[in-house]
Amino acid sequence: MIIGKDITNKTILIYSAILSLFIIYPNIVLMLWTKKWIDIIFFFFRYLYFLVLSFILFRYNFTKATGVSFTKRLLSTFTVSAVAFFLYVFISLFLFKIHGDHYTMTLIFQYLVMIVICSGIGHIYDINKHQHEKELEIKTLKAEILQSQYEALTNQIRPHFFFNALNSLTGLVRNDDKKGTLKFIDKLSEVFRYILKSDKKGLVSLNEELSFTSSYQYLLEIRFANKLFFNNDIPDEKQKLRLPFLSLLPLFENIVQHNIIDSNNIMVVNMAVNDNNELYISNPIHKKIDPSNSNNIGLHNLNNRFQLLIKKDIRIDNDGKFFTVYLPLTK
Repeated sequence: MIIGKDITNKTILIYSAILSLFIIYPNIVLMLWTKKWIDIIFFFFRYLYFLVLSFILFRYNFTKATGVSFTKRLLSTFTVSAVAFFLYVFISLFLFKIHGDHYTMTLIFQYLVMIVICSGIGHIYDINKHQHEKELEIKTLKAEILQSQYEALTNQIRPHFFFNALNSLTGLVRNDDKKGTLKFIDKLSEVFRYILKSDKKGLVSLNEELSFTSSYQYLLEIRFANKLFFNNDIPDEKQKLRLPFLSLLPLFENIVQHNIIDSNNIMVVNMAVNDNNELYISNPIHKKIDPSNSNNIGLHNLNNRFQLLIKKDIRIDNDGKFFTVYLPLTK
């Protein structure tokens, strides 16, 4: 049975042929012993009649009786079958002149079995189809949530970051540092270019993410001249592992947002991969006197994206001296 797609008439016909054969199998034995042509013809008529009735009942249960209760479905199927039963009796009596076949327990049992099977299979199909549709809706909703989280993540580069970046650029221009100015503009453009790809990315290699963050780190290092440093201790073989796109950006923003970074509070950020294939980013805590009211939205969005894309949670360790975030990597 194909779930999630509209069932075709060809499939219904196949089901009907199999069910009809199953229903009349007691009559097959009787036909093998008869030598009357009328009985053989009547047998094929009986089979075709059940085939057509099965097709009608299956088609009704598969395509028409959607979203109805099993009781209502069963009652509708019974009504159609009752009309078909009396039509069968009329044909057998007045056209084939065959008596003794109409009200036998075998015939009634065959009709009852057909009613139950057609209604039951149709109801199961309807339940599974609706379940599949709900799953598709959930997947679509998750994709929309993921996209909104990407958008929320790109918004982590708030206007104050651009303002600070422009201030840093202004300082380079005033100092007539042409080489530094050109490099700063180049790195800033790389940051923009990478972020603009956010709607086309899912999982990326750690190497690709680190290449982006090197540009972003440079902008922060210029901003916090000789006060902010990044140590990368990740071996090349681990950089082939993957993680969600733009995973490191909210962590760096979190560090800058929640800590004092000045001559008395040098910030050194360490990055490495442990034996469990977790990328961890650790920084000393230089807590601001007036803490930000961000409610860790960036970390919350980041964790949701890890759950959606690799089915794992990030881990956070805060011992009061160091703040460490562990990001699970995947192959």
